[in-house]
Amino acid sequence: MTHLTIEPSILYVGTPVALLSTVNDDGTSNLAPMSSAWALGDVVVLGVGGSGQTAHNLQLRPELVINYPSPAQWEAVERIAGLTGRHPVPDAKKARFRFEREKFKAAGLTPVASERVAPPRVAECPLQFEATAVEVEFDAGGTFLIIQAKVLRVHADDRIVVPGTSYVDPDAWSPLIYNFRHYFGLGSELGESFRTETPKRGASGRLPRH
Repeated sequence: MTHLTIEPSILYVGTPVALLSTVNDDGTSNLAPMSSAWALGDVVVLGVGGSGQTAHNLQLRPELVINYPSPAQWEAVERIAGLTGRHPVPDAKKARFRFEREKFKAAGLTPVASERVAPPRVAECPLQFEATAVEVEFDAGGTFLIIQAKVLRVHADDRIVVPGTSYVDPDAWSPLIYNFRHYFGLGSELGESFRTETPKRGASGRLPRH
């Protein structure tokens, strides 16, 4: 193996895509794709651009839904990737983004009422986390907003849940992955962590039922 010293413009080494739904000042909903999210227990840490509508909304209203699309929704995600709900469009975005208030419609996705928070969920997304932002602050460079969102309720497509449990079946669920600005799904399973709560399939081919 030979390593080169490089200076890539972005560092998206392969992270899940999420669609964040928040509430605008006028009560309408904003929907924004992002790919900087990771979980710590029941807290999801998010990184969003500091000048966008999502950042504006979460600094005023902490409720949000973290919607996780499957690979099948990548085109819907891309349809709103170049849109912003911020008006006027921030200077940093003017060259490549345009304003669009109706993000759900533009994406071709369906809003559905949440149970614990005001922003709607995305009906087509197999995993949806209703959450509230407990801490919102700018990063060290002052460009991005770092949000610690406590998850209040999880909704999962029944096809990806181990029957009779609250476990997501990792063989049935595949997140949409953003890999150096290209979209991917998961490949075949390579193995399992010693901490898994959905151990490998037995001779029957079925996951053990807990």
